[in-house]
Amino acid sequence: MGFRNSMARRFGDTLGSGSTQYLSYYDICLTTEDVRSLRSDWLTDNNIAFWEEWLEREVLIKYPEAKIVLLRPSMTFLMMQSSDVRSIASALPSFDKITHIFLPVNDARDSSRSDLGSHWSLLLVSKIDGVAFHYDSLGGANYYEAQKCTDRLSKVLGQPLRFYQMNDCPQQENSSDCGVYVCILMRHLLIKKLLNANATEKVSMSMANKMVDSRSGRKEMINIIESLRKEGERRRSASPFPSSSTPPRID
Repeated sequence: MGFRNSMARRFGDTLGSGSTQYLSYYDICLTTEDVRSLRSDWLTDNNIAFWEEWLEREVLIKYPEAKIVLLRPSMTFLMMQSSDVRSIASALPSFDKITHIFLPVNDARDSSRSDLGSHWSLLLVSKIDGVAFHYDSLGGANYYEAQKCTDRLSKVLGQPLRFYQMNDCPQQENSSDCGVYVCILMRHLLIKKLLNANATEKVSMSMANKMVDSRSGRKEMINIIESLRKEGERRRSASPFPSSSTPPRID
């Protein structure tokens, strides 16, 4: 499964020869396995982390006044698996002046068996309103995990958070598109509901009537990766010390 492979990468385990480095994009290094999963399988946490990195570099950078955090899947998982959140405070970003936090939530419950994870959902926390909105494309499959994540984040922030299950979230039509839905909904909520919202009007966080085309979403993400890879290859070939042993790099 994608989550097992991505956890192996995180902790330095050896991958097979089929998972060579494909693209280095700032802090994210995508592998051929990540790209294969993105084309037609269950998204790895590395896929989602890349999407968050890309949104930060291409979207959020245009809104310097925005105080929004896109927490990486690895940090969400770490927070959910730690019984004492104070022990991981140094690994998390500072939330002192933050207004909103996006958290990809996975259903892996055993820290020693991360390969059991099989579903992604999205938690959007409005720190200024003390509210956590949960968007799950598979009914309430991650209800327990999202509530647990909300509870842990509440302790990290030192403030209570009200939990809302968003029952009007668009629903996936198969068993493998949950990660794609997380990425598409994350961008929609970030841009349409937060960054481009009228500050004088109350914003509804409902996703009613929002259509999600997962196939087009996968294609768009692949096209972004391929475009960045080509640019990385161009930069590498223009370098006075080109090396084919390292992946195309953008930073």
